[in-house]
Amino acid sequence: MMKRIAILGSTGSIGRQTIEVARCFPDRIKIVALAAGRNSELLSKQIEEIRPHTYYSLQPGEHSSSFSTTSLYNASSLEEVATLPDVDIVMVATSGRAGLLPTLAALQAGKTVAIANKEVLVMAGELVMEAARRNGGAILPVDSEHNALWQCLRGESTESEWKGQVSRLIVTASGGAFRDYPVDRLSEVTPEEALQHPTWQMGVKITIDSATLMNKGLEVIEAKWLFDMSMDDIDVIIHRESIIHSLVELKDGSLKALLSCPDMRIPIKYALSYPERWEDETVPELELNKIGSLAFEELDVNRYPCFKLALLVGQMGGTYPAALIGADDAAVHFFLEGRIPYLEIPILIERVLQAHINTVNPTIDDVLAAEEWGRKYVQRSLNG
Repeated sequence: MMKRIAILGSTGSIGRQTIEVARCFPDRIKIVALAAGRNSELLSKQIEEIRPHTYYSLQPGEHSSSFSTTSLYNASSLEEVATLPDVDIVMVATSGRAGLLPTLAALQAGKTVAIANKEVLVMAGELVMEAARRNGGAILPVDSEHNALWQCLRGESTESEWKGQVSRLIVTASGGAFRDYPVDRLSEVTPEEALQHPTWQMGVKITIDSATLMNKGLEVIEAKWLFDMSMDDIDVIIHRESIIHSLVELKDGSLKALLSCPDMRIPIKYALSYPERWEDETVPELELNKIGSLAFEELDVNRYPCFKLALLVGQMGGTYPAALIGADDAAVHFFLEGRIPYLEIPILIERVLQAHINTVNPTIDDVLAAEEWGRKYVQRSLNG
C-alpha cells in the first residue's frame, strides 16, 4: 500500500535522507508535502523533483517564483501541513521548538508521527504522549537509539507484556568529538573541532550536543516518555563504533541489541515501512568480520556536565526541560559564533536552571514560554 508522507524539515539532514529513502521505494512512498525553514533554494529543488501538492517555507524569498511554476498549495503553517487529510505519516525532522506544535496537531488529528526531533518529547513528553493516546495517533521513533529500543521491545510482544519482562534500557553513545581530549584542553577547543564527529554525519546543532553529550541526556528523557520507563532504569554506555545503537536488558538476564552501520537511512526506512521490512541494497552492509571487535566503556559523567544537567531536569520535570532546551540552543549558538568558550555552555545552562521558576503541570503555552525564557536568559546574560 502506498504511504503518503509529509516531511517537516525537508532541507535538514534527516529530511534529505528521508527523501533518499523515498527515492528507493517509488511504488511504496509518495511525498505529498514538504516544509522547510529558510533554505528556500534547496526546497525549490526538492519541489521540482518531487512535485508535492503542498509546501510551506518560512522564507520563500527570491525562489518563490520557482514554487509558483508548479501546481502547489502554499500552506500557512507547519500545523496545516501536518494535518493534511491525505497524509498518512508526518516525518518531524525539524529541530528545536519548531516541531512541537505540528507534532501535537498531527497526533490530535490521529496521524502517525515519525519523530526525529528530540526537543518535542523532552519539552512536552506528557502532553505529546497523551495526545497520541487520546486521539489514536501513533509515535514512531526515528532517532537511531530509540528506533533500536523500539525494535528490540517489539520482540517482546505487546507493551502490556514487555513491561513486565524488561529490567532496563541501555542507550549507547559514541562519546562525541572530544571523548579522547585531555580535560585541561577542553577550554581551548574550537567550533570546528567540535563539529568533527567521529562516526555520524549530522546537523550542526546536534553535532555540538553530541560533543557535550547533551544529546544523550535528552535521549534518556525521550526514552522515558516513549517507553514509559523510569529514568532510573535507563542507562548510557560509551560504544565508540556506533554499531550497537541500543540494548534492552530483560529480567531473566538476557540482553537484546540492535546492530547496524551508522547510517540514519536505516531507522528512517524502518519507521516508514513499519510493520514491514523493505529490502534495500543502497544501505551499507554490516560486515562484522571486518569490524573485528566492539568495545564498551563506562560513561565518565564528570567529563560531560551537560549530560548531568539533562538528567537532572528530566527528574525534576515540569517546565525545567523546556528551559534547558532554550538555554542550550542559545549557548550552542554563541559557542558556534565564537562568543563563548566551549566550557561556558554548561555554565550558562546551569545559571538558567537556577533562576527558573518551575511550573509543575504545564500547559503547552507554559512549555513554549519556558523554552523562550531559557533562550532569552542566556542572550541577556551575554548581551548585558
